Amino acid sequence: MPSSHSALCIALTISVALCHGVADSLFPVCLGFSLIVMYDAIGVSMQALVLNLIIRDLFEGHPISQGKLKELLGHTPSQVLAGALVGIVIACFCCQRHLVSSA
Repeated sequence: MPSSHSALCIALTISVALCHGVADSLFPVCLGFSLIVMYDAIGVSMQALVLNLIIRDLFEGHPISQGKLKELLGHTPSQVLAGALVGIVIACFCCQRHLVSSA
């Protein structure tokens, strides 16, 4: 399943690039925001894995150590990439009228 967060952020970034240009000061802000969101989408599952290891070590022998956090949180890198590609397609489709009128 493609990451909807990545799709939204990349669609925003590409839309700003197409409508205002990459020289506009808004573009690097959108790009930075998109990169942070996509990095975070990939990193959530790794954080759950680390937390499970910490809980197991801290509470060894205690009933709380039996419970585990779900490690299927977040997205795989391919899901984030697929979301980014969906965002690019959506941005190009939505900004199509702007591109035609400016040419």
